[in-house]
Amino acid sequence: MHDGPVVVFSGGGTGGHLYPALAIADAFRQLRPDASAFFVGATRGIESRILPQRGEDHVLLPVLGIDRARPLSSWRTGLALLRSLYSVGELFRRLRPEAVVVTGGYAGAPAGFVAGLMGIPLLLQEQNSVPGVSTRVLSRMASAIHIAFPEALTHLPASVQDRVQVSGNPVRPAPHHSTEVARSEFSLPRDAFVVLVTGGSQGSKALNAVVGDAVRGVAEGRLQRPDTLRLLWSTGPSHFDGVSNALTRLGTDWVTALPYIEEMPVALAAADLAVSRSGAMTTAEFLNQGLPALLVPLPSAAANHQAHNAEALATAGAARVMAEQGLTGEALWAEIMTLASQPSALKAMRHAAQTRALPGAANTIAAAVNALLSARGSAL
Repeated sequence: MHDGPVVVFSGGGTGGHLYPALAIADAFRQLRPDASAFFVGATRGIESRILPQRGEDHVLLPVLGIDRARPLSSWRTGLALLRSLYSVGELFRRLRPEAVVVTGGYAGAPAGFVAGLMGIPLLLQEQNSVPGVSTRVLSRMASAIHIAFPEALTHLPASVQDRVQVSGNPVRPAPHHSTEVARSEFSLPRDAFVVLVTGGSQGSKALNAVVGDAVRGVAEGRLQRPDTLRLLWSTGPSHFDGVSNALTRLGTDWVTALPYIEEMPVALAAADLAVSRSGAMTTAEFLNQGLPALLVPLPSAAANHQAHNAEALATAGAARVMAEQGLTGEALWAEIMTLASQPSALKAMRHAAQTRALPGAANTIAAAVNALLSARGSAL
């Protein structure tokens, strides 16, 4: 048994749902050193690797995501959900949590359902501009709902909107780095115009191919590049060798390619413009840094949420959007050159990003979790 209050954090399947849970939990433990955090995830999710690495108390459930391409396999999903609900019920009777935080994804659904059925205060955190299935279904059971995009509000039931707060996405705290210091970390000239390319932690084969075409066009003289422009390219580990070999053949000295950038906040501080997918947590880091972005949404993302995220930021003036379908290196490079030649446009985009930024999201939501504990007499 735990001496202090226990809060369960559940969400995962992908890093976009797991890392918000970890960020909120870390902020909550800073606020409440007497409290314990317990994680509930899925055996097939990224949390099966990350939670043991971090030494977090956790259980992993057999819950499965819905396979929209194979509807006849839904019986397996239903059976796994029933088994997971039973396991969570037994866990909650043992732990007696005083609040449950669900950050979405199929991995969070069982904990949210059981919390609602057992009358345990439930807080939801939704990362995307269009709420996922778990958030929409669980919203009626929730005591508090925290969203990152104000656009998400219109997709939630009218009966719950008085419980919704726009808090932002809880990303890891970013240490302050001056542009000059950040660029020195990557051996970039201090007076360069730096374009950061990232397809996420695993990289993007499609985005890498388009960027590679643009770099080849510059090397062959078909496309023009200002002398000051530099590319900082996070290729993804599995794509790095191919990209690196191609760059060696082309003889480019203005491209810095890395398999993975561990200290992404430093890279963001070094950049003038990002070319990226539009996952919710990635775009939150762009907003917090005030970094203009050229977004290429992942077309296969569930419910097309990356496209919705990108369009929301484009409407706000913080980003521009290019669809992956039919995108060429020449078209991408033309957009990069247009932005690089328009300091006033970039300045406006930076201002729009800073206006949308909510860098204190993790602390805000952690305070809301603590407020829920007052229902059980455990708040500070």
